Amino acid sequence: MLKIGIVGGTGYTGVELLRILSQHPQAHITAITSRKEAGLPVADMYPSLRRRIDLAFVTPDEAKLAECDVVFFATPHGVAMAQARELLDAGVKIIDLAADFRLKNVAEFEQWYGMPHTCPDILGEAVYGLPELNREAIKRARVVGNPGCYPTSVQLGFAPLLKTAGLVEATQLIANCASGVSGAGRKAEVHTLFPEASDNFKAYGVKGHRHGPEINQQLRMIAGHEQVNCLFVPHLLPTIRGIHSTLYARLTPQGQAADLQRLFEDFYAGEPFIDVMPPGSAPETRSVRASNIVRIAVHKPQPDLAMVLVVEDNLTKGASGQAVQCMNLMCGLDETTGLMLVPVLP
Repeated sequence: MLKIGIVGGTGYTGVELLRILSQHPQAHITAITSRKEAGLPVADMYPSLRRRIDLAFVTPDEAKLAECDVVFFATPHGVAMAQARELLDAGVKIIDLAADFRLKNVAEFEQWYGMPHTCPDILGEAVYGLPELNREAIKRARVVGNPGCYPTSVQLGFAPLLKTAGLVEATQLIANCASGVSGAGRKAEVHTLFPEASDNFKAYGVKGHRHGPEINQQLRMIAGHEQVNCLFVPHLLPTIRGIHSTLYARLTPQGQAADLQRLFEDFYAGEPFIDVMPPGSAPETRSVRASNIVRIAVHKPQPDLAMVLVVEDNLTKGASGQAVQCMNLMCGLDETTGLMLVPVLP
């Protein structure tokens, strides 16, 4: 049985971790931290966890995180790197759901997140936690940087087109993505208030979004060269959960001759959480709600254009479910353990 600590258990990714791990047969949650809510029973904040989680929130000093096998950081950026060295010295595996261990370029991290990176040596060994593309490295990792929710959908949608050289014009990729309001986190901000977000649809971060450099970093690694550029534009959906990404790639003559449906089906054959849908499909966000499943449909609306539709739950496969998938791999478990969650409908 794995002893699990969660740092920052009061946000949406924190409660999603609790929901998943409370049903995981090999996970025993020993500590959930919150400075502000220390002493409050978790089930008093989240009644959905009554009779599932009997712990109360504790301060980080009380949590005995060094005695855990795995510690998840469901915290703002900067928290995990402040505690990483001490935990690693104690033999604890770390999975960070924030951005501390995603961007390999320290200057780029500091530019987009507005803080110094305090442990570039640990960043150097950290593994990017997208199992479908990085499974073997995750198995050997001590530190995993969990991908962002948008970057997960964009990478999984573009990967089959980029892994085979010469199929697309890789410098002209476009990712038009939309997320439910929970992606903004559990904090009071005007733009996420019900009267502001409901019955509305808008783009944001149009001049540049911090997931943009993460997307381009990873797409370049997938393609195996630097001549990749993706224009990423996020949008806010008037829903609670879910991401819908519409991806565009200009096909080369080689790509125009390829069977794209077969390409995607072969690429993701045997992947437990990737559903490549039949030709002509249009996946919906509600078809993956509260699950670790990604549904993908590939189209060719013009002879020289590939369009890929990707849906995921931003809190599950886009965050906490993926983190547990990484934990399973890091700890020698079947990666589907505790994650065979059927989507919630309606």
